[in-house]
Parts: sequence; C-alpha cells; structure tokens
Amino acid sequence: MKTLTEKQRNILEFIEEFLDREGMAPTVYEIADHFGIKTSTVFAHLRALQRKKQLSRSSKARSISLSCRTHSRHKIPAGALLIPLLGRVNAGAPSESIAFKEGEVCVSSQLVPDVPPENLFALRVQGESMRDLGIFDGDIVIVAQTSSKPRSGDIVVALLQGGEVTVKSYFPKTQGRIELRPANPEYNVQIYSADEVTIQGRVVELRRKY
Repeated sequence: MKTLTEKQRNILEFIEEFLDREGMAPTVYEIADHFGIKTSTVFAHLRALQRKKQLSRSSKARSISLSCRTHSRHKIPAGALLIPLLGRVNAGAPSESIAFKEGEVCVSSQLVPDVPPENLFALRVQGESMRDLGIFDGDIVIVAQTSSKPRSGDIVVALLQGGEVTVKSYFPKTQGRIELRPANPEYNVQIYSADEVTIQGRVVELRRKY
C-alpha cells in the first residue's frame, strides 16, 4: 500500500468519524469546511486516496465509501453495533428501490433483542408524507426484518411490485388487501392486494440531525 500523507490520514479519520456520528459520508464542502481548505484541494486529496485504494466515490452526493475502516470501529461503545445505512426510502409516492450503502449507523445491541443484528438496517427518509407521525425528510429510520407479520398501525418499509419502496403505516384490510397509509393529508392512502406488497421490515427507531 502506498504511504499516506499526514493530511490524507487526517481526512480518512474525519470521514470515518463522520460516518459513525452522522450515518452518512461527508460532502466535499463539509470536509473543506472542517479543515479550512478549498474544495479543489479536497478533490485532489480524494483522488489521491482513490489511487491508493483507500476509498471509492461517485458523482453522487455523500457517495464516499471507505475500503478499510481501522480507526472508528474501535470506538464503538460497549453494547452497541453498526448497521448499514442503505440509501433512501420515499415517504411520499413510492420511489425506486433501495439504492446503495451510504454508510453505517451505531445502534444499541438491545434495540430489538429478538432480532439478529444482520436483520437490522437503516434508511434515509425522502419526502414529507409521514410528517404527522414525526418522520421528516432527511430523518433516518432504523428497520427490523422479522418473520412475523406487522401489526395494524405499524410503520413499515414496503417493497411494491416493480421494485418500488415506500415507508407508510400498515393496515390489513379484508379480501387480502393491504392499506399503506400516509400521515399527511396531502397524500392519498394506497391500497394493494397482499401479493403486490413485500414488507421489508418494521420501523423501530428514528434518528434526526438537529
């Protein structure tokens, strides 16, 4: 592995700490602001780190992904674990399916004691259809995958036919139908037959950056 400069090591450590704290990668502007340098300088450091196989990134915002996490993993508190932050889920009209891993989120290992850690994941909410239940655009929801069916009124992540994903309140109906209910009067209730919907998990916790 090619030797890193002190500035490159500092940037890697900052990205690791930001990922653990915020559950997402920092933007180029946030890195520049933290170190008091120009964005063009940040781009140069990131390109160098890519050449040295320390990270990968795309043209999308917050797309930095570290190849090896060596520092911040040792700072995980006792009784906690890291779960993947898997892109965005729409809290409006259904969106494209869950995209890619944005980062990791630290949660209590006792958050859902009967659910294995590998069945927990996080999603970033996009849209305002669940605002009256206190879920806003940009919030992070922690989701538990279980074998049991959700209860009436549970907030769920639902995969629809065609690969679309949405977060809504779940209400079973008669004749094998499912109601996915928003918490915002500006959005319509969605009703599907049960075979059109796969419940990917139940929302068990909400995170918000103030």
